[in-house]
Amino acid sequence: MKRVVIIGGGIAGMAIANALAEKKAAEITVITNSPTYFAGPSRPLLLTGEQSYSRIIRGYEEAGKRGIKVVFGHVTGIDPENRRVRLSEVQYSDSRAGELGYDYLVVAPGVVFDGSAIEGYERYWHRNATVYDPGRVNVLKRRIWGMASGRVVVYAPKAPYRCAPAPTETALLIHTVLKHRGVRDKVEIVHIDANDKTQPPVIADVVARIYQEAGIQLVTNQELAEIGDGYVVTKSGERYNFDVLAALEPNRAPKFVEEAGLGKTWVDVRSPQDLRHPKFDDVLAAGDAAGLPFPKNQEIAFESALFAANKILEMEGLQGASVQYAFVGWAYVGNLQGRLETNAVLFGLDFTAQPPKPTKDPEPKREYTQRKDSWEQAYLERLFGYGAV
Repeated sequence: MKRVVIIGGGIAGMAIANALAEKKAAEITVITNSPTYFAGPSRPLLLTGEQSYSRIIRGYEEAGKRGIKVVFGHVTGIDPENRRVRLSEVQYSDSRAGELGYDYLVVAPGVVFDGSAIEGYERYWHRNATVYDPGRVNVLKRRIWGMASGRVVVYAPKAPYRCAPAPTETALLIHTVLKHRGVRDKVEIVHIDANDKTQPPVIADVVARIYQEAGIQLVTNQELAEIGDGYVVTKSGERYNFDVLAALEPNRAPKFVEEAGLGKTWVDVRSPQDLRHPKFDDVLAAGDAAGLPFPKNQEIAFESALFAANKILEMEGLQGASVQYAFVGWAYVGNLQGRLETNAVLFGLDFTAQPPKPTKDPEPKREYTQRKDSWEQAYLERLFGYGAV
């Protein structure tokens, strides 16, 4: 059987692994740098206590029963000319797996949050916390629940970045917590955005209306240039003091992608449907690290994964699954009254139409938050083999 090595154990990586395992089409190895997967869509609800870690963290043991080998390690390099992947040992790794050969390689490692271009970031990184990491969201939650007055600064970098509505979700859930605690009138919330409008653009008008009702200040077309001990400075020279900072750093693919000549910011692909690298037929990309002209979200990660799996199956003379780039999503908008019962708005983008066809329901609903939870749990059970306890 052909050897397929998949770098990344997230939505894209596990979707590819499961698609190939169902066909019994290959010997599948997934390389991931952690023994657990931390789901993304509902992370902001950890701030309000409406979500718990136990419901959105999964291990790989049940997936392993499907014949998928999982190696825990950090990829240190790719040699596409000789079909080799180098990795370092970590605590749970098979120490013999310092280098893996492959017949097909799928690069789906997600993103790196890179603040290196922001002056002062190396020294003051600890002043920042976001919803994108288990530890950092926990720190942000503690800071929000502990503050009594001051200013919160939320920042979104230039798109594309992982989970387009996450910065606005962060700002509105912070508003909810502060309102719930009775200190909202003593705390200013400022959202600085490097884009000309909040992301995704299809609901930017809805967010602007809700921000106005919540008293959140929105500053657009401003990139962060500097972070200091209690302040940030934009490229235009505007300075904002903060007591709590929730700044999403610019996103990129891991450095081993560029070092292997597979792309610079993202992995180069031939087209959204043909996810092979332009130079190498046996190297494909999927998920957030792939250079796709779409938002970086869970649905696009999953759909790109099926396109990648289909291409491998096609090259092996097998039939793949039907797939297209179209999705419906939900963005949290908090609760303006301060109840810890978050509402959400619905939006969608159909990329099978040109130009892409957007849809939305501009009215926040509790029902949409519950739908998003069911959707996320269904994905986790499908890809990791078990639901929430």
